Amino acid sequence: MTDSNSQDGGFGFATRAIHVGQDPEPITGAVTVPVFQTSTFAQEAVGKHSGYEYARTGNPTRTALETALASMEGAAFGVAFASGLAAEDTILRQLSPGDHIVLGNDAYGGTFRLISKVFGAAGITHSAHDFSNLSDLADNWPANTKIVWAETPTNPLLSIVDIEALAEVTHANGAKLVIDNTFATPYLQQPLSLGADAVVHSTTKYLGGHSDVVGGFVATNDGDLDQHLRFLQNAVGAVPGPWDCYLTLRGAKTLAVRMDRHNTNAAAVVDLLNSHAAVSSVLYPGLESHPNHDIAARQMSGFGGMVSFRAAGGRDAAMRIIEKAKLFTLAESLGAVESLIEHPGVMTHASAAGSALEVPDDLVRLSVGIEDAADILADLEQALA
Repeated sequence: MTDSNSQDGGFGFATRAIHVGQDPEPITGAVTVPVFQTSTFAQEAVGKHSGYEYARTGNPTRTALETALASMEGAAFGVAFASGLAAEDTILRQLSPGDHIVLGNDAYGGTFRLISKVFGAAGITHSAHDFSNLSDLADNWPANTKIVWAETPTNPLLSIVDIEALAEVTHANGAKLVIDNTFATPYLQQPLSLGADAVVHSTTKYLGGHSDVVGGFVATNDGDLDQHLRFLQNAVGAVPGPWDCYLTLRGAKTLAVRMDRHNTNAAAVVDLLNSHAAVSSVLYPGLESHPNHDIAARQMSGFGGMVSFRAAGGRDAAMRIIEKAKLFTLAESLGAVESLIEHPGVMTHASAAGSALEVPDDLVRLSVGIEDAADILADLEQALA
């Protein structure tokens, strides 16, 4: 069990990211957590071991990662997985046939595919709701709802969900609230403190931050949920390897400084897009014109590095902008040091086509990196010309 609270020492976020769960290695004094590249561990006697017996069940490098990330989320417990979708799958395995999931009407396409195709085939139903209208959800609460699943900011429309208000509605109806905090990161937003029951991350994105590792994570203060997740982590086996854990931990150490740069660069990008004739609208919670800007300002300490916009000339114009970008790499994923550009309707959200979560075909999504702002803006200007 990973319990971070006793190790935080009252330190600030950046200090905890570097030190919690990462004491110098006791035998050699190595200041970096070693990569324990082993599949099994010697036992002193039958059934008597050091706390580690088999690497699927536990690994010291993974323990360090889980402890550090739990601390960053302000959580008592944390469990790491081989991918963000493996983390989501494990949370949803609490459900039984006949149970219902309430999902926001904007979400990552992979999440929608998992819920609609995989769990739908197992007899678990779902419905999509506009979380900006919580009174409507409360008045029309779907029967047998066990989990409410929300992203904030959402992917790819950058909508904002009032976590505290959604938690009140969810708990009043006896369900659990899961918040995907991948876009905001624990540096900018901590959903558990606002009433969420669990927080999920694709650590592939900002937490890893360097486009070199895939992983997932769940944080919670619920000891029973943690035990359930940890049982499934071992029983199902979708665990990250020690090298993946090491890379993620290395990336997480610099999350605070990277997010500060992502925030600054994204704000500059928004200023450019917001006044450009080739752009019909900019989707970014930092804009005062954003319909839920006040909520974002209240529950986030910054507005993040993700920016979406709609091309004034429709789908063809969006495609031309994407194709002309040079510094922005055309690729799926997000949250890394390099700037990325994509067309969600064709790429990351193709699985949502024809559903309530279908995204506009003139939408372009930017993951603004930490390059020099002048270079980022110059590339966008030539792509938009």
